[in-house]
Amino acid sequence: MHRHWRALAATALVTALVGGTAGWVSGDAQEPVTGPPPGSAAWRADGSLGRALPDPGTTEPGAVARFFASLTGEQRERLVRRHPLVVGNLDGAPVALRYAANARAVRATHDPRFAGLAAPGRRILAFDPRGRGQVAEVFGELAAARRVSVVVPGSDIDAAGFDRARDRYGTPAGMARSLRAAAGKRTAVIAWAGYTTPRGIGPAAATGKLAEAGAGRLVRLTEGLAAVGAEKPVLFCHSYGSVVCGLAAHEVNASDIVVFGSPGMRASRAADLRTDARVWAAKDRDDWISKVPHVEFAGLGHGQDPAAASFGALRVPADDARGHTGYFAPGTDSLRAFAAIARGEAGTARAEAVR
Repeated sequence: MHRHWRALAATALVTALVGGTAGWVSGDAQEPVTGPPPGSAAWRADGSLGRALPDPGTTEPGAVARFFASLTGEQRERLVRRHPLVVGNLDGAPVALRYAANARAVRATHDPRFAGLAAPGRRILAFDPRGRGQVAEVFGELAAARRVSVVVPGSDIDAAGFDRARDRYGTPAGMARSLRAAAGKRTAVIAWAGYTTPRGIGPAAATGKLAEAGAGRLVRLTEGLAAVGAEKPVLFCHSYGSVVCGLAAHEVNASDIVVFGSPGMRASRAADLRTDARVWAAKDRDDWISKVPHVEFAGLGHGQDPAAASFGALRVPADDARGHTGYFAPGTDSLRAFAAIARGEAGTARAEAVR
């Protein structure tokens, strides 16, 4: 009975504390953006090629890749012009075609929230203006990279906060840019803000609703990477993003799953994730996430601390990182270990952990 009431008390704290990158502010309710991209109805009705186009909501990425492989260059360009939001978000479509489609889609919105995404040279892999906006950007040459990584961010991330100057290493673009610089030119890193994140501290951050929706989108992203011949990625999952990765782990196509500043992965042990990927965890000594009770009760909380020895993850050194968003800061042990994992040098990362 004492244990039961202790769990209830801890769960009450979870609703007050768990969150992401913004700190100690109150949160509000968020509904996940799901389903096929805007413009899908017009895409389905398009008979200009003399045959049906693949349904964005139901066609597997492998079939999408085969469809585009069957088209001429002119036919592909026609689809980009007519349906940029669909082509730009269609997992399995050629990467260069998605970049072109998303550049067109961003310019067409005339929305100041997205203006920076239209800058020359940016490789926007996904762009969805619905809600607070979702975006994914590639750093490096995805098609030629020997190793690929995906950064999965936590709370308070959307199109407006994707690449802000303040708190640089707490943003998807900032983390991805730092990782790619440390890992080297033979790697590519995707900054993936491809799901609806919680805002601030509140019930959305303490429950798995948004993470469940995000997990499905993350699985499809990795399936799309496989369909276009990209390497199996490493997932770097920050804060609430580690909940997304935990729920996706049994289906996601990844070589490694690295969580840091994690409130939990909705699992008691790494083995419960049911994944063949190596699971790594990092938490620095002054990360405020340590104040979050690691419980899961009545749908609230996210379970065991992945950085605890009992969880069974491989430990990443992070003692010299600072706060909740300092793991990718240049010169830190955590960034050096992350870069080794991103390059596929697990042995080097393990040496970092035990030195």
